[in-house]
Amino acid sequence: MASDQQRREHLLVVDDDPRIRQMLTRYFEDEGYVVRAASNGPEMRASLRQENIDIILLDWVLPGGEDGLDLAREIRAQSDIPIIMLTGRDDVVDRIVAIEVGADDYIAKPFHLREVHARLKSILRRRQQTPRGRENEPSDVIRFEGWQLDIGKRQLLSADNNEVELTAGEFDMLVVFSRHAGRVLSREFLMDSTRGRNLEVYDRTIDAQIARLRKKIEVDPARPRLIKSVRGVGYVFTATR
Repeated sequence: MASDQQRREHLLVVDDDPRIRQMLTRYFEDEGYVVRAASNGPEMRASLRQENIDIILLDWVLPGGEDGLDLAREIRAQSDIPIIMLTGRDDVVDRIVAIEVGADDYIAKPFHLREVHARLKSILRRRQQTPRGRENEPSDVIRFEGWQLDIGKRQLLSADNNEVELTAGEFDMLVVFSRHAGRVLSREFLMDSTRGRNLEVYDRTIDAQIARLRKKIEVDPARPRLIKSVRGVGYVFTATR
């Protein structure tokens, strides 16, 4: 049970199965979360308008002509709220597609509630980590090629001072790259640094996330200049500060 002294994170469960909604709602309320539940897209949108949601558990298959991928794309176009996809489809390609549309993680049904909670906490912990120091100390800001990456605020600003929305996973990936500029990073290192060995991650999901990140920071994503591939090894961040 979460301590009353802690901030209560707001969780949105989107699933058309009332049994799963009830199960997840009861479990996470017992763990100290504020939980809202929705069975479809319209109900999800209403909850997002009414509440400041911290993370979303989103089912892949939904009624009404909109599936979880459609809703994930819509959410990601408007915000960087973390999304965990829940689905009975347990194929590598499906996992890659989920990451490509902006999901931060993917859990196949049937699932263990403790695993869902562990992954959810991992995402929220990475998202909420901020440098702790004196109030008059500057935030941990990394500048490269005109970009400004504010780790404390979890914010990326372009050279013309416009904020670029990144998912939690994309932001964590960019932080790792920027802190290891000029070093070739293996996919295994990137997995460990951004998601942890306790999560089931595939090389191709890392590739998909990097492809999304390139689209946001590269002038020409087809010919990347900042995040370059090193065949058979991994990637290298070539930007200079």
